[in-house]
Amino acid sequence: MLFDIRGRRKHVVRVVYAILALLMGASLFLVVGPFNIANLAGGGSSTSASQVLNEQAERIERKLRTEPDNEALLAALTRTRVSAGNALTEVSPETGGKIAPPEAHQEFEQASAAWRLYLKQASSRSAPIASLMATAYFTLAETSSDFEAAEKYVAEAAAAQKVAAQAQPTINSLSTLAIYQYYAGNFKVGDEAARQAEAKAPKSEAKEVKKKMAEFRANAKAFEKRKQEFAKQQSEQGKESLQNPFGGLGGSTGSLGG
Repeated sequence: MLFDIRGRRKHVVRVVYAILALLMGASLFLVVGPFNIANLAGGGSSTSASQVLNEQAERIERKLRTEPDNEALLAALTRTRVSAGNALTEVSPETGGKIAPPEAHQEFEQASAAWRLYLKQASSRSAPIASLMATAYFTLAETSSDFEAAEKYVAEAAAAQKVAAQAQPTINSLSTLAIYQYYAGNFKVGDEAARQAEAKAPKSEAKEVKKKMAEFRANAKAFEKRKQEFAKQQSEQGKESLQNPFGGLGGSTGSLGG
């Protein structure tokens, strides 16, 4: 796909690239079957990189034992644990969805714990750290097989992205917030974020941003309907099937939880 990135069009291009993986996944879910949030993004790296990052995280944790309220260390720990989790996450060649082993989930959960401590200590929140954590939560959601936990993680992703958008309200951060809110089922909040993203765009390109957000909203509405149909189907099949409704469709051996 080629874009004309001369002049002010580069602002819209940044938005499009920032959400391209989500856009492709959102259009796919309608044809791939029941609830499968694993189609909404992708990633991957090496085990060796994760080991290095894990060792780095452990060094930071040792420092935190003597400085538990150090927000810079907490931010560094959050970032490092997320990076370690990302390094363990791969993309399935068959489905295009993420595959995150239990070790990756553990890294993301540890990042979440550090993130929560960081939120309590930080005098001003870092937009990059918040955005990074939002993506981690979304990865936890898309690589799990537990329906209720998946929804909880998507809500966590939206909450973290809200912190990012508040700290740095750009077209990118606000449009991403709108998308997460839409997929969390919070359409009113998502609409407000989409309007703010549109307002941030140059006048000549506001219409394009509005169009893209409308496409995401429509996809999310259809996605919400599909989730409800799936939940009803699983409910009719009994409690046992509800505990593991996806059978590993998210690519993880664990559960979508949080």
